[in-house]
Amino acid sequence: MTVNLPLPQKNDLKPVKGFEMGIAQAGIKKANRKDLLVMTLAPGSQVAGVFTLNRFCAAPVQVCREHLAQDGRNGEIRALVVNTGNANAGTGETGMKHALETCAALAKDLNLNPEQVLPFSTGVILEPLPIEKIVSALPAAVANLGEDHWFDAAEAIMTTDTQPKAASVVVQTSAGPVTITGICKGAGMIHPNMATMLGFIASDVGFAPGLLTSLTREVADQSFNAITIDGDTSTNDSFIIMATGQSSVQIASVTDPNYGVVKDALLGLARKLAQMIVRDGEGATKFMTIEVIGGKTQEECRLVAKAVSHSPLVKTAFFASDPNLGRILAAIGYAGIDDLDVNRVQMWLGDVWVAKDGGRNPSYQEADGQRVMKESEITVKIDLGRGNATQTMWTCDLSHDYVSINADYRS
Repeated sequence: MTVNLPLPQKNDLKPVKGFEMGIAQAGIKKANRKDLLVMTLAPGSQVAGVFTLNRFCAAPVQVCREHLAQDGRNGEIRALVVNTGNANAGTGETGMKHALETCAALAKDLNLNPEQVLPFSTGVILEPLPIEKIVSALPAAVANLGEDHWFDAAEAIMTTDTQPKAASVVVQTSAGPVTITGICKGAGMIHPNMATMLGFIASDVGFAPGLLTSLTREVADQSFNAITIDGDTSTNDSFIIMATGQSSVQIASVTDPNYGVVKDALLGLARKLAQMIVRDGEGATKFMTIEVIGGKTQEECRLVAKAVSHSPLVKTAFFASDPNLGRILAAIGYAGIDDLDVNRVQMWLGDVWVAKDGGRNPSYQEADGQRVMKESEITVKIDLGRGNATQTMWTCDLSHDYVSINADYRS
């Protein structure tokens, strides 16, 4: 079940010049399914990434960080490899060895240095990576490389996702058109920093050295770090932006007139992908936007948005379509703003003004709240009455099916 999430159409996913994908069936967890993805980049491409803050981060995350830090010393990043069905997390030194072996094997097939390869894994934690299956299937993935395999690539990285997640945009700049296409996976164990998810976006833009790194962090904070499903920060979360430099658009600095155009396009696509994860949240029946305004700082707005969107009591009330909205006020109160003046707080549920000056709006009728709560997409707007900062997060409800899906996950 998804919440207003149409299936991506293959013809809508635009090829990115200088970027190819190859898919294979390695039989990592189940036979006869796409579970191995190889991505390659043209020489001169740039790659930047943001990763989980979980201290128990998976071996491939550690290797990715190391290889990105070495980018340029042993040649730029030229390939990525993703396996599903096994997270290679909680696997100790053996897991690190397997992640490095994966890089070495793909590098050999592509005539690269191992440090030019980034590995990614997703699936069950605390189980050994079946390295032999992966290495054996890599040549098939390489032989399958092509620019138009975005839909198959999105399928190849799925775990508990009910459908592939992918999107494209072509944006016009003063220097010519830019193509941006991305895929992601995730439906459970979703919580900011990062919000299990993997996300990959490719573009044909060219960036000056170092510019893509800061841009990727900014885009992540306003998209994949602004979603939550169940409050569990995964061991494997990774978000990667790749720029092949194959278009006529070459950006030298943030003052470049086209920088803002490209940034907005990347952010728009990243938000669309991130919201796809929430719309496909395990057992989700409602998609909720938590908009916090009137904060002194963006950080305190983020604290409130996070508290509300993470609260199991709030999420279960939304599943039941029960306007038990005092749960939201309680979450605002414990969010961590020590000097919050609750008498200045206002709250709206959709178009209904529910809380006024810290208490129930005298004109509020529960029937109005009930009407909004029955909708599949709901916006909660909270005004802290303290300043001009804002923050928006996206979440879903918590249903009986969420428990069932996670109880059966390993079977």
